[in-house]
Amino acid sequence: MVKRGNNPLFLQLAVLKDEVKQLESLLGSLRQFESPKIELEQYPTGSHIASRLLYTADTSFGDVRDKVVADFGCGCGTLGLAAGLLRAQHVIGYEVDAETVEIAFSNADELEIDMDFILCNIKNFRFPDNHVIDTVVMNPPFGTRNKGADVDFLRVALKVASKAVYSLHKTTTRDHIQRTSIRELGASSAEVLCELRFDLPQLYKFHKKKKVDVAVDLWRFVPKSTCER
Repeated sequence: MVKRGNNPLFLQLAVLKDEVKQLESLLGSLRQFESPKIELEQYPTGSHIASRLLYTADTSFGDVRDKVVADFGCGCGTLGLAAGLLRAQHVIGYEVDAETVEIAFSNADELEIDMDFILCNIKNFRFPDNHVIDTVVMNPPFGTRNKGADVDFLRVALKVASKAVYSLHKTTTRDHIQRTSIRELGASSAEVLCELRFDLPQLYKFHKKKKVDVAVDLWRFVPKSTCER
């Protein structure tokens, strides 16, 4: 039997757990959508999911610290700010909704994170040739209101990321995302890291329940190298 005591393994696990909890606590204090827009499928990314997504990307794969990280459809900035807290070299948020960007700016100021924001439609945005992005993190629209919106985000992300793309997609679309990302979008690998529960709060008039849990997959996609494209 292994006793806890001063066993370095237990101490290391305790430190890791504390870091995740601290990150989750900081993200939980952020302002969220004040007037969410259903046509954009705006739902807040919960602090529990966001902290685990970025912490996994950082500690398991080295895709955050000292990297240039882009948050596609950044909303109120939760994922991008998590990257900043984990010491990304530079964080850029891309968002189509100006009102939401104002909230994201406020959140960045509150956490004293230097995060840039670009107001644009990610589907049509033309990235400069010298634009360097190592890692893309995103919670894209599920495509419930705008069919194919999730794949549109993923298509752009795989074109611009040099190292990896981390993205949340409904578990019910797993086979479709796997097949499409490899066959059509240029991913060299597509792996579901874990299945999570996404809490959808009662934000819109048509919502009949106070909260609904939706099963989502946390994916890690690796784009093909430039020479392979």
